[in-house]
Amino acid sequence: MSLNILVFLGSVRDSTPPRPARLGERVALACLAQLQAAGHDVALIDPLEIDLPRPFKPEFAYAKGRAPDALSQLAAQIAAADGFVMVSPEYNHSMSPALADLLNHFGSSLFSYKPSVIATYSAGQWGGARAAVNMRTYLSELGCLPVSAMIHVPKAAEVLDEVGGYLKGVDAERWASYLGRAFDQLAWWAEAAKFQRGVAQVPEAFRHDPSQRNAP
Repeated sequence: MSLNILVFLGSVRDSTPPRPARLGERVALACLAQLQAAGHDVALIDPLEIDLPRPFKPEFAYAKGRAPDALSQLAAQIAAADGFVMVSPEYNHSMSPALADLLNHFGSSLFSYKPSVIATYSAGQWGGARAAVNMRTYLSELGCLPVSAMIHVPKAAEVLDEVGGYLKGVDAERWASYLGRAFDQLAWWAEAAKFQRGVAQVPEAFRHDPSQRNAP
């Protein structure tokens, strides 16, 4: 089954240091290419290409039909998606503030009952693994529960080139198998959730008021 998947790039850095610039873009493009090769409809969501309102105001806080076009268009993409890949570096043992800022503009109703994959990276040896621990909690609260398999790319500049291809000397087959384990889980859960959304009523999640997260 072909699925509609969004790959969120959790970085707005486009300068050096670090070197090379936009290391996360390489990881996101690698994910994008492998998912497309598997037959899925995939789009890259790059926060540098989205004009977020400042000061912060989430999409659901606007009167109906009054949200900025950038937010409305992305809200429609999220609502139509079957699953997500969240690509993030590590900041202070936590997820990227750029990614959290972007996702916080939308209520969990748009994400809920759809799975996600956590993909982290680093210029050093840990591959952002500590950020992934934090991301599990965050994405679960958002409603797009992460699958058990995660992707970590340490020393990403030594693995991927500028367009997300594997560098010479890298075991591309092994890396593709590693990414594929997470993406296979994503597809399995996304297909199951898509079927269930079509036959059963989905309980309403947080849409307009943060109090909707709370139990009675």
